[in-house]
Amino acid sequence: MIKNFLQELRTQRWDDHRYYHHSRINQSLHFVSAASFLFAYVMLFFDPVVSALVGWLVSMTTRQAGHFFFEPKGYDHVNQATHEHKEEIKVGYNLQRKVVLMSIWALSPLVLYFSPTLFGLVEPWTSNADFMRQVAKVWLAVGIGGLLFRTVHLFFIRDVETGLVWMTKILTDPFSDLKLYYKAPLALMKGELIDPGLEKHVKPA
Repeated sequence: MIKNFLQELRTQRWDDHRYYHHSRINQSLHFVSAASFLFAYVMLFFDPVVSALVGWLVSMTTRQAGHFFFEPKGYDHVNQATHEHKEEIKVGYNLQRKVVLMSIWALSPLVLYFSPTLFGLVEPWTSNADFMRQVAKVWLAVGIGGLLFRTVHLFFIRDVETGLVWMTKILTDPFSDLKLYYKAPLALMKGELIDPGLEKHVKPA
């Protein structure tokens, strides 16, 4: 079972890389995202509020900006797949699901502003600093909730192993992204906008 789990993890990670990380800008942003996520992981043990603020304001925004604004969305000649096909088979959050998740994240401070107790779920904030700490707690809940929701969802639409593998992939992505994309900023500074290595290393069908 462990061998199958690790193989599925490698497959999900490979598919994510080859389908969704062609752009050197996207890769560079993922490098920044990974480094800040690791900082957020450490801060989770000391100050979860700081962890949530860094995780959402730096890690998630850089990560998703790379996908939304810089990743090519035309026909993928390397993998011989349309953007629509890749979105359909995406195991985790495709762009449509990410819009929903990011919308919840962006709108949650407004909800907390107009309902200081968040409909009776939290202690009311009384100052700007207190408001930001409450927002950070809500964002932490949104992040954990988004991870668990998709994991359980995959239990039903795929199987339990796929869901657990995907959750493991998401939690360990910062480590693998540092290894995968640490050369991307240098390549980008040299004027390389698309990773030429994907075509060299694409796995045969």
